[in-house]
Amino acid sequence: MLKLYGQVKSRAMRPLWLLEELGAEFEFVPVMPRSPEAFAVSPHGKIPVMETEEGPLFDSVAMMTMLADRAGRFTHPAGSYLRARQDALTNTINETFDAVLWSYAKHSFVLPEDQRVPAVKDSLRWQFGRYAEVMEKILGDGPFLMGEEPVIPDFLLAHCCGWAAGLKFDLPEGLREHMNRMRARPAFRKAVAHG
Repeated sequence: MLKLYGQVKSRAMRPLWLLEELGAEFEFVPVMPRSPEAFAVSPHGKIPVMETEEGPLFDSVAMMTMLADRAGRFTHPAGSYLRARQDALTNTINETFDAVLWSYAKHSFVLPEDQRVPAVKDSLRWQFGRYAEVMEKILGDGPFLMGEEPVIPDFLLAHCCGWAAGLKFDLPEGLREHMNRMRARPAFRKAVAHG
């Protein structure tokens, strides 16, 4: 059985949400980052960690990709043009939304105080706003990034937009509607209930 270590209010929410969408059998183990419990399953003490029969995984997007590929849901077939577009969206969201939000978090509370640069946060908000405008155009009339059904980057985008909303970043209306549409899914509520 799969075992997922992490916190709901972290990147662990991504594979946790997908596990609930897929109706998979799994165990969720609440673990704080850099705790002794996290170091017991991760060399860096980072979360999430997913234990599989083959070994551990340490990246939330890799976890989602494996889960979707194995189930044949929320993804396009490997090697197809649609999969390449899907992976491009996933990578773009990671490089823009996730990277900016993580930098903002690092300069807010993650880094030691003497390593934080508060002045960079205004620039990060500006960057996020530019990326959000472009992503809203990519989303278009949707309802999802690649049409009528959500795929992995939809879950990633909705998670990042929730993170941004929590930090009081401005979200264009189209992205806010996408986030709300994704969060209205019953599996999202099931995942949140693990917290």
